This record gives sequence, C-alpha cells and structure tokens, in this order.
Amino acid sequence: MNPIVYAMPIFALSILGEAWLARRRKLATYDIPDAITSLHFGILSQISGSFMALLNFGIYAWVFEHFRGTTLPSNQLWVWLFALLSYDFLYYWVHRAGHEVNLFWAAHQVHHSSEYYNLSTALRQTSTGALVVWVFYLPMALIGIPPIIFAAVALIDLLYQYWVHTELIRKLGWADRIFVTPSNHRVHHGQNDYCIDRNYGGLFIIWDRLFGTYTEERDDEPVVYGIRKPLASYNPVYGNLHIYGEIWRASRTANNVRAALSIWFAPPAGWNTALPHLDVTQLTRYDKQTPRSIRQYALFQYALLLLLVVHFIMASPTFTLSMRVLYALLLVGSALSLSWLLEGRSFARKLEAARIVLLTGLGFWLINMP
Repeated sequence: MNPIVYAMPIFALSILGEAWLARRRKLATYDIPDAITSLHFGILSQISGSFMALLNFGIYAWVFEHFRGTTLPSNQLWVWLFALLSYDFLYYWVHRAGHEVNLFWAAHQVHHSSEYYNLSTALRQTSTGALVVWVFYLPMALIGIPPIIFAAVALIDLLYQYWVHTELIRKLGWADRIFVTPSNHRVHHGQNDYCIDRNYGGLFIIWDRLFGTYTEERDDEPVVYGIRKPLASYNPVYGNLHIYGEIWRASRTANNVRAALSIWFAPPAGWNTALPHLDVTQLTRYDKQTPRSIRQYALFQYALLLLLVVHFIMASPTFTLSMRVLYALLLVGSALSLSWLLEGRSFARKLEAARIVLLTGLGFWLINMP
C-alpha cells in the first residue's frame, strides 16, 4: 500500500484548516483555482508514481542486491539515523540540481509554479522527476543501507517538508538555523533577487550553511512567490511538460550535438547569464477571474476525483496494465477538464459533460467488479 494514501486525509484537513485560519486573519494566502491546480499536480504525481515505482525503488534494490559493499543492520538505531542524514544530504544535491541544471529544472519547476504559498503548494509535485533523480541516491545502496530503510527515510524526509509550506508560521529562532522551517523555505520559493537558488535543504538547513546557499528571510522585503517565467495556466499536464518542450526546441536549433547537449545541462538562465533584477512590486498574479459558481463546482468535483485517485492507488496492483492505463487516462482527463473549466475555455463545458458520463460509467463498472 502506498503510505501517501494514509496521509491524504491529514493533507485535506490541514489545508482546510489553514485556509479557514488565513481567512480569519484576512490573509490572501489561498486562491481556489490555484489551490485546485496544485492538488491536480499532486494527483498526476501519484498516478505517474504508480507506474514508475520500479524505477525509484526497484533499481535501488537491484543495486543493493548486486553491488553493495556491506550490509548495514536494519535493527540498529544508528543505521536509521545515518540513513536519514545520508538521504537528506543527497536530497540537498538533488534539489540543487533541480534549480541549477535545465534537465532537472524541467521536472522541478512544477513545485515552484504556484504564485501562492500554502499547504496545497506542498502537494504541487512533479510527475517526471522520478525519471531523472533516482541515480543520486544509489550511493546509499552501495554502502549497504537496506531498501526498506531507504524507503522509510525517503518518506520521512518527504512528509516533513509538507508543514513548512505555510505563511501562518513566522520565524522560529534557533530552529531556523538548523532545520528547514517555514521561514527559510519561503525564501526558497521566492522570485525576489535575494531568494533565487537559495535554501535547498529538505530536513536540515545545515547543508545550505555548509555549501554557501543559505539566506535568511528578510523582514523588510516580503517574499513574492512563483517563477520568473510564470506558468500562467491551470493545466497540470502543460505545467509538467512545457519546459521540456522549450529545451527540446532550443536544442534542435543548436549547431552540433555537443551544443545541443549543453543546453540540456545548462543552468535555466543559460551559461554565463545572470538573472536581471526583478521589481517585485510590479508583479501581478495569474487570475482568469473564474466565476464563483465554477470555483465551487471544481472544488466539489475535485473531492470526488480524489476518492477515485485513492481507489486507483489502492486497487491498481490488481488491475491489468491496460485497465490501469485506461483508468489513469480518465483521471488525468478529469484534471484537464476541470483546469480548462477554471480557465474559461470555450469547449470546457461540453468536455465536462462528457467526462461526467464517462465517470458514471466507471462508477457502474467499479460497483459491478467481482
């Protein structure tokens, strides 16, 4: 069973609680279309993860089985603590590569594409990252950390990062200097000049202090969230793939193979190119002025969609591959339909009607499954 299934009710309740508290404090930390978009990214990430589990865990287990130098005992507390520290250290470099190398940025930029910062932003996860980051963690297999420990500390590191995506918790004193906290992670999500490529840590911020990438949140300059080239879309499929498309088109115009490859591994701003100064006071958030009725409808439909996603994750091991693919396509199509509805596309209402018919058919199929 994917352990994220058990965390989903906690995610939902905490997001609702944060939104309620932010509203009481009159803080504009939530926008319904943006939050739904973040949640759709999370859905797509879980769906893709169900197909790529072998890539993440299977390769690690294979390398451990055939190439480990020793076997560290799984019943010793020091091994678990060492594994957690090792994972977080390697995560720092995974995360840093995700900002400083085009290939990895194409996957990671998804997480930064929201112009709001709240608990739903934490769930705005990539659907393609597993294709490129698994190799970073193989040193843990080579030194003999058992796969079950690797999987456990990876989950701990991931779940820890959920709570730091909030504006409601301000600075925490000494904790900000040791751990990743809401304050120093807000900096990481900012597009202010002083925020770019800073605070990469997952659990510990000490790696940033050691390698010169730490920056403290400024009291005199509020963080403005998002990326320098805004996504300007509620479409989670486009959000996952558009940077790959840009890199591909740029590499096709290169003069030779070496130049083409260098584009994939260049920094997102290009070689020897500094980002220009950004006047954050002149930025406006992406807003399609979605009618309130559409926003409420999309929220209701997302709640229904989430139930289907939970069923998909739980039941997919019992499905044939063709069944899994068709089910996944219907879920992805649902997220697309709702995103186009939020954007006010002319064809969205007809597509949404067709989606409801298909979902009704899926419901009858699920009810009558043996």
